[in-house]
Amino acid sequence: MDSELVYDRGLTRADYVVLKNLENDIAKRRNTHSEQFVEPKVDGDWHHVSTESETEPGDGTDSVDAVKDIALLKSMRNPGDAHFEPTIFVSIDDLPNRLPKSVNNLVLQPFIRWARKIARYETDVVMIVHLILYFTTSVPSAILLFRNFNLIHGCVHAIMQVYYVGTYTLMMHQHIHQRGILSKQYATFDKLFPYITDPLMGHTWNSYFYHHVKHHHIEGNGPEDLSSTIRYQRDDIFHFLHYVGRFFCLVWLDLPLYFVQKGRWGLAVRAACWEFGTYFFYYAMATFVNKQATIFVYIIPFLLLRLGLMAGNWGQHAFVDPDEPDSDYRSSITLVDVASNRFCFNDGYHTSHHLNPLRHWRDHPISFLEQRKTYGKEGAILFHNIDFLMITYRLMVKDYEHLAKCMVPLGAQADLTMEGRVEFLKSLTRKFSEEEIRKKFKKQA
Repeated sequence: MDSELVYDRGLTRADYVVLKNLENDIAKRRNTHSEQFVEPKVDGDWHHVSTESETEPGDGTDSVDAVKDIALLKSMRNPGDAHFEPTIFVSIDDLPNRLPKSVNNLVLQPFIRWARKIARYETDVVMIVHLILYFTTSVPSAILLFRNFNLIHGCVHAIMQVYYVGTYTLMMHQHIHQRGILSKQYATFDKLFPYITDPLMGHTWNSYFYHHVKHHHIEGNGPEDLSSTIRYQRDDIFHFLHYVGRFFCLVWLDLPLYFVQKGRWGLAVRAACWEFGTYFFYYAMATFVNKQATIFVYIIPFLLLRLGLMAGNWGQHAFVDPDEPDSDYRSSITLVDVASNRFCFNDGYHTSHHLNPLRHWRDHPISFLEQRKTYGKEGAILFHNIDFLMITYRLMVKDYEHLAKCMVPLGAQADLTMEGRVEFLKSLTRKFSEEEIRKKFKKQA
């Protein structure tokens, strides 16, 4: 069976390298089986694929090409290396070589040198670019709407924010984990700017930090995770609607109560105060400034973001191994796709992020390449040419065939037929009973 991998023209160079190495791994495994006349043990049999992965043979060495690829990606990440390339725009790689020399030398390079000094990490010139973008488009547009509301302007503004929100949210994902994205000398602005931009993008003040860092990464999709998927049938639309509805209606209560139950009263008070403080801000802006502008500037982004966050989290944690549901490798997935990795700072490497929440976004493809054999042995799941939201959609319509085609098999998964992949994926979306949860979540026991 051919690998049937799709190389989207929009892939980042790192993602292209990752896919090529995975394709080589798959071909090498199949060629080895063919030469040794080995009958794949799990061909078409999804029941034993996880067990077979754990006992995969291997000498632990990489091919020469893989070693070179890893070294190149590391050099592009290292400011002290001659091959260093900061990320400037999310949509374009190798920007200096695409511009006229005069523009590059007189405009781009001075800007890059300036931005590298401002960014927390010299790779992250792109984050300075986006801060400038938001403060020259979203902020002035919102001010104009509050001064003189116009329906057409309001609709265009809301569409613009929807376009921005994915990149912004994952930029803030870096911010909340690293406690900032700017150099230490700009710490004051680094701490204050989210209070302006967060509500414009639909975020309530500090809630992302308290829910994601102080809660989700502590519980890891386990039984006490408020955004856990394990109690739901992950291909059932009514279960999904219940999941989203509970978050919409009760997260303001559930999160503070979680912190109270854990004896973390300070976090409970701060989480509740910031959430309700944002609601009061919305009310004040609607009552005393401009109701219509408040709807388009704050309320619409708020509603759409919360729907997007929960639909995305559902896709990130839809496939959970029934035998080891508390494993980071087996309760989250990895995506190699344009939307997640080019436009959202390598958000597709979700397993890598759970393994090390402090890992810089440019390091995820490197880490995956170095550890991809471990991913295979641990039974991790990887998809390509699909993002988290589309994974959720495909599950809602039970289109496992499409998901199977997007799956890039790791380790023993390469022996599965397409039908075997479908059955394997179906086995990972089943709802856990309370008895199973008590038995299998050892970390919470």
